[in-house]
Amino acid sequence: MTFNTGTTMLDAVVLSVVAQEQQGTYGYKITQDVRNVMEISESTLYPVLRRLQKDGYLETYDQECTGRNRRYYQITPNGMIKLDSFRKEWIEYRKKIDLIMLGQSSDL
Repeated sequence: MTFNTGTTMLDAVVLSVVAQEQQGTYGYKITQDVRNVMEISESTLYPVLRRLQKDGYLETYDQECTGRNRRYYQITPNGMIKLDSFRKEWIEYRKKIDLIMLGQSSDL
């Protein structure tokens, strides 16, 4: 069973993945890391990356790799603020879901 994940959840997961790499990371690796927790195609991910960049949460730079340019994404200070907000909201949301689904509250 797969739960439907909305735009907000996808944004939070992408920002979290990018934030794990201080020097930034590239689109294919982001896709692979996100796929570890949810089903997503590259054609879905790249518009998300562009939107997060447009909103000022990510910035990019290009670097040569095996004769081709590879675009890297880095989280911005505003992106870290947004990610921290997502994380706080996630903790509260998870507590409520745990209470309903498991009949208990999370200890976080």
